[in-house]
Amino acid sequence: MGELQRLTAAHAPALLAFETANRAWFARSIADRGDDYFAHFAQRHAAILAEQAAGLHHFHVVVDASGAIVGRVNLVDVADGRAELGYRIAASAAGRGLATAMVAQVCALAAGAYALTGLTAVTTLDNPASAAVLRRNGFIVDGPITLGDRSGMRYFRDLEIQRI
Repeated sequence: MGELQRLTAAHAPALLAFETANRAWFARSIADRGDDYFAHFAQRHAAILAEQAAGLHHFHVVVDASGAIVGRVNLVDVADGRAELGYRIAASAAGRGLATAMVAQVCALAAGAYALTGLTAVTTLDNPASAAVLRRNGFIVDGPITLGDRSGMRYFRDLEIQRI
C-alpha cells in the first residue's frame, strides 16, 4: 500500500516531483501552495527540515513500492503536547484507503514516539473524503471554521485515551 517515512533531505527531488505532478489535484480541495513554493523549493525544504530537527514539526512522506512519493502526512506547530495534522495523497493513489492507513500510523507515532496528547485537523465541507479519513481515525468535530473563503470544520483527537 505505502510506507510511511520521516522526511529527510534525500526526499527532496521526489517530493518536488510529487507536489508538481499533483498541484492541480490538490488545489481542488486545499489552497494552492503558490508559485513561490515551487520556485524556492530547495530553500523551503531545508528550512522545514531545520524546523523538524528543532522539534517544531514532524514531517512524513508516503512511498510506494517503486520508491515514488504518493502522499504526505504531517504534524505541524507542535506545542504543549499538541499538533495539527495535515495530509495529502496523490491523485493516482486516492480512494484506496491510503490516507486512512497513513493517518492511523501518524496518530500512533504522535501518541507514542512523539509523546503528544492531542491532534487537531481541519477540512473544508466540500471535501467529504478528508472528513471521512478523520472520523475513521477517531477525530471528532470541534466546530466550524472558515478556510480562505470556504466553510469547513475543525476536528480534534485526544491521544491520551489511546494510552489507556
